[in-house]
Amino acid sequence: MDVQSFLITFREALEAILIVGVILTYLKRIGQTEWNKWVWVGVILALGASYGVALVFQTVLTGFSTMGSQNYLKIGIMLVSCGLLSHMVLFMSQQSRNLQGKVEHKISTILTVGGALNMILHSFLVVVREGVETVFFFAAITGGDIQKALQSWGALIGLILAVIVGYLFFKGTKKIQLKTFFRITGVFLMMIAGGLLVQAVGIMQDIGMIGSVFRTPGGEIGEIYNLTAIMPEHPLDEVQYIRDTGEHPLINGQVGIFFKAFLGYSQNPSVEEFLLYWAFYLMIVILLGLQKKRSENIRAANQQ
Repeated sequence: MDVQSFLITFREALEAILIVGVILTYLKRIGQTEWNKWVWVGVILALGASYGVALVFQTVLTGFSTMGSQNYLKIGIMLVSCGLLSHMVLFMSQQSRNLQGKVEHKISTILTVGGALNMILHSFLVVVREGVETVFFFAAITGGDIQKALQSWGALIGLILAVIVGYLFFKGTKKIQLKTFFRITGVFLMMIAGGLLVQAVGIMQDIGMIGSVFRTPGGEIGEIYNLTAIMPEHPLDEVQYIRDTGEHPLINGQVGIFFKAFLGYSQNPSVEEFLLYWAFYLMIVILLGLQKKRSENIRAANQQ
């Protein structure tokens, strides 16, 4: 259980740290660090909410028969987070083009009255999603005794390692120019957002909220391809693959679960998961292109 707690905590904490770090670094780069306090308000509220969920699971919800509603909560948080991260990608892209000369001094007008609530909401949803997912995973590996997982050395080491990796990542970005930083982190956030979308769709199909245009003769949701032999998306899938075939996959499930968390990787995606995943990227690219064209038109009009 300690190893499982370590992997779960490291993965969930690292994702939250990286996204919150992007927000804080962005504010620092544009000289708006006075908004940092609102980011931390969101983080603190999210930690409190996550602890509340853990407390409810520990004291009220015992056994898996009463845990079905967790999927609806996860779906809602994933979809809202996907929307907010997509908005952040577009916003950062726009500012990276506008942070030139005199325009740089006008950025403060963007963060107005609604900015505080915006910062709180962004940071809250990022952290609470990871916190709630951690609670769910801990409940799964301990049979409902979440406190046992929280007190394990694996959870503590996983959190410490996530903080160290996050610190090293953002320390390295200090030497990167603002425009380059926006491009790199924009791609990073876009991949996470796309992953959240496809994970939400997968959960909705698993619980029967939505169907599929392609089903097997047995009535199950069909898959476009199956990469379990190359990299299963979860250690449990790896165990099942070894049991069924007697062979080990090329890449183990511990790596797969990281790719699933960060990029929405699926070893056997449905038609809907596959199409929505790439349609999301296409939509973002189109919006970024339209945004760039509009900025160029405005710049050309101002020069005339």
